[in-house]
Amino acid sequence: MPQTILITGAGSGIGRATAQAFLAAGWQVALTGRREPALRETAAGHDALILPCDVTDPAAVDTAFAALKARFGRLDVLFNNAGISLPGAPIDEIAVDDWLRLSQTNITGMFLCARAAFGLMRHQTPQGGRIINNGSISAHVPRPGSAPYTMSKHAVTGLTRTLGLDGRAFDIACAQIDIGNALTDMAARFTQGVPQADGSIRAEPVMGVAHVASTVLHMASLPLEVNTPFVTIMARDMPYIGRG
Repeated sequence: MPQTILITGAGSGIGRATAQAFLAAGWQVALTGRREPALRETAAGHDALILPCDVTDPAAVDTAFAALKARFGRLDVLFNNAGISLPGAPIDEIAVDDWLRLSQTNITGMFLCARAAFGLMRHQTPQGGRIINNGSISAHVPRPGSAPYTMSKHAVTGLTRTLGLDGRAFDIACAQIDIGNALTDMAARFTQGVPQADGSIRAEPVMGVAHVASTVLHMASLPLEVNTPFVTIMARDMPYIGRG
């Protein structure tokens, strides 16, 4: 029987590319995101389960996971991917409302989806599953002016470590993929020039998003007795090793 994955933020970027990789590999795929038309574009004629959902809304998250259970009976993998960013700025120039909006998606949304997935995986038969959180290079080192985003991605790392520990009793593995400069709409500005730690503005190397998708597929395909707690995939020459 095909395995089942739910992908959040599946309407564009990394979420879309990953969803299409899993569909091509024959998985049963559920797609969540705020925009139903974008989710249908991602599915592109495949028999995916379309679940419009705002991950910041606890009731909407519970409804989406219940619909997945009703359709597929179980959840093998959650790719906890949905996230947003803000324009770079010193912390005192960042509006509090912007911080709250980002943290609702990048922290609360991650928590709500992980919570729902953990509950399904813990109580299904056979028990267990895998949660893969989308971290970032910023989970390790910041970009200039990135306090909200960097804080949120450090929070994701805390979630990953805790679920990796708590999940052992229930055959639930938890992993994190930290991605650097995958070419999505969000990262297109890197090719034009972005602020560096030395105050300069420089273009940065990027990589195709398909490399991220294939890596998530590999992580998800491992047997549950194997885990990749932290995987970093990045454009080789981007400023990460030596950043700052």
